[in-house]
Amino acid sequence: MCAIVGIINSEHAAKSAYYGLFAMQHRGQEASGISANFEHKISTIKAKGLVTEVFSEEKLNTLKGAMAIGHNRYSTAGKESGNDAQPVAAKYALGEISIVHNGNLVNKKEVRESLVKNGAIFQSNMDTENILHLIAKSSAPKLKDRIIEALKEIKGAYCLLIMSRKKVFAVRDAYGVRPLSIGRLKDGGYIVASETCAFDLLGASFVRDVEPGEMIIFEEGKDSFESIKIFESEPRICAFEYIYFARPDSVIEGKSVYEMRKRLGSALANKSCEDTCDTCGNIKAKADLVIPVPDSGVPAALGYAQSANIPFEMAIVRNHYVGRTFIEPTQEIRNLKVKLKLNPMSSVLAGKSIVVIDDSIVRGTTSKRIVEMLRHAGAKEIHMKIAAPQIRYAEVYGIDTPNRDELISAKKTCAQICEYIGADSLEFLSIDELVKALGDERKYSLVSFDGNYFIK
Repeated sequence: MCAIVGIINSEHAAKSAYYGLFAMQHRGQEASGISANFEHKISTIKAKGLVTEVFSEEKLNTLKGAMAIGHNRYSTAGKESGNDAQPVAAKYALGEISIVHNGNLVNKKEVRESLVKNGAIFQSNMDTENILHLIAKSSAPKLKDRIIEALKEIKGAYCLLIMSRKKVFAVRDAYGVRPLSIGRLKDGGYIVASETCAFDLLGASFVRDVEPGEMIIFEEGKDSFESIKIFESEPRICAFEYIYFARPDSVIEGKSVYEMRKRLGSALANKSCEDTCDTCGNIKAKADLVIPVPDSGVPAALGYAQSANIPFEMAIVRNHYVGRTFIEPTQEIRNLKVKLKLNPMSSVLAGKSIVVIDDSIVRGTTSKRIVEMLRHAGAKEIHMKIAAPQIRYAEVYGIDTPNRDELISAKKTCAQICEYIGADSLEFLSIDELVKALGDERKYSLVSFDGNYFIK
């Protein structure tokens, strides 16, 4: 679920890319990088760490030029290493090129084995490098045609930004699983980014989304851009963008993430009863308070509280200097960060029956520790409500849940999960309730919930 950003025909492009990456730090915290194009030569700086750790003012000043692309890494393919940071830059027959990629290629292994048999040498574990090699080995005279050839050999979910000496290509897969939007900067240049929250920071105005199956071509010095339809589109934006990954102030496919999360919370409230939980069978008492698990649970909790007419309290305080636990690479780090990140307030919780709203349960360990902390803080009853369906299947299109054995809902019933985490009751949205809340006028990527691997 990486972040990508491109700045085209704008002064100090690398600095604007830096701010775009800063706005999208939530999409990846393991590594960051920027390639800038100055006088038709590409320079790249990348390293492990957050955006603010990788780039200093001095480093940014070396990345000159009016075109730049950048990347925040969240590892789903490859390993957590410096070699797997992006952008991936190289020299080839047509000159210099740099690529950033958000998503996952499901035929990575087959493509890589074929390339290696034909003499390719790989420097990283990333599927992104496959694309670079496919472009380099093509005999087409134009980069545009080489990219199209490469895209016809890969399968998966992807958003790509590819920068050459004079152009930037923005590409989205036929299903549009990952978001990608175009904005106009104040100085007349363009920005392309995974989320529109990057536009807000830079004062850019939204132009439109890159359509599924579309390639957009920006050229040095040109005020307009070219559009090419590469694939017939079958749009299926990832539902997890609305549930968890995107920042609440972003707009994905024309829908406010904040409003969608409130609607998910409202859907939870509308399905809840005061007698017996349909899924886990536990008796439910009327709650005194609605408590969100910050930060991603806050809008859903507001929607729940407003629909259920129960007071809302921010009774769990988050330390914002700790990153997102779900996207940490190891369970040990996730466990420690739950304690470092979240602290319940006894003065608010003591003796109260509470509804706790969270966005999802993946492995169950975080929810278990949250319930333990709330009990310790004096909560009398804890009714856990999840603003998403149960995650039962490995997600191979860009979310780091590749091993089904790690998913608690793949192994346990709702009642068993409720017992494991120690809550008095537990309730999830159904898939139909999720889709209805998001708007059933379109299809969504729901593979985590229904196991429908539509990209074969």
